[in-house]
Amino acid sequence: MRLAKYLAQCGIGSRREACRLIEAGRITLNGHIARHTVPIRLDELLNCLDRIELDGSPITKTETLAYWILNKAVGTDCRLLEQEETSLIHLLPEAPRLYPVGRLDKDSRGLLLLTNDGELTHQLMHPSFAHSKTYHVRLDRPFTDDFVEQMASGVRYKDLQTQPCHVRRLSSDSFEIVLTQGLNRQIRHMSKALGYRVIDLERVALMTLNLRELALRGLQTGQMRPLTESEITALKAVLVTA
Repeated sequence: MRLAKYLAQCGIGSRREACRLIEAGRITLNGHIARHTVPIRLDELLNCLDRIELDGSPITKTETLAYWILNKAVGTDCRLLEQEETSLIHLLPEAPRLYPVGRLDKDSRGLLLLTNDGELTHQLMHPSFAHSKTYHVRLDRPFTDDFVEQMASGVRYKDLQTQPCHVRRLSSDSFEIVLTQGLNRQIRHMSKALGYRVIDLERVALMTLNLRELALRGLQTGQMRPLTESEITALKAVLVTA
């Protein structure tokens, strides 16, 4: 097993976050700075023949996997920074350790999945798995049908070309967009490239999780709760078959 995958299973974050920790030299294996290419033998770990540490603290077997959902409010910063008063970290329980699956920027709102399951995070966020995230977006003025067609076919900005996606009009100035790509502030950049400004952006669905249904069950803006067993089962079933 590769080191980053093992670290993700230990609940320190996604594989991407684990890679960042390795690249920063914060992970050691038997007292030596670890590398991505180091294979991990689970039998040796279980028999304490290998010792993995993060910043000098031992990394042990993963804690119980947990899955929570947050109806994020505008103004909450998804970066887990203790020094930021608006950081999501101040809303999270002390245990279990939870990490956001992807981010919603500070000015956006809606559904945010929180977990210590690094493998699930990897599957949901890596573009090769093409898992869908649905957003409702309102612009600063009414838009044309050409705008819908351009957004759906892909938009170029900052030397990037977005992939084709599903877009449908909701009103004269709002639309629904389903993304599998998930670039940083992608919808805002796409809209700006076509001459519009996003004034409200809400993530309303992530695979089987639907914010409207969750709200009907009592999940109001700013609130979070653990997923039910049935919700976890449904989400994992789609990931397996997708």
